[in-house]
Amino acid sequence: MLFYILTRIPKNPLKPASYIRYRGNIMPYDRNPELPDSVKDNLPEHAQDIYRKAFNNAWKQYKDPSDRRGDASREETAHRVAWSAVKNEYEKDSDGNWVEKD
Repeated sequence: MLFYILTRIPKNPLKPASYIRYRGNIMPYDRNPELPDSVKDNLPEHAQDIYRKAFNNAWKQYKDPSDRRGDASREETAHRVAWSAVKNEYEKDSDGNWVEKD
């Protein structure tokens, strides 16, 4: 039987509001409801999909600290990559809402 523990950490746009731990290891996001509140509360569902997939790919790609810029953590790097991926396809409108680019 598998047991997952949801762990809360402080809100910060570069760090997740929650992440899944399995046997003590941080796991990438499996579903959009696991994303940070700053992502879930602001991005449409499709943009959340983009964020989640980009984060998970960056999490794998930047495992080695020498592949990251400066002293950025693996997690911080993955969040920066994820936001960049979203900004490639979405932008904020005049009301501050994220909308797909034309």
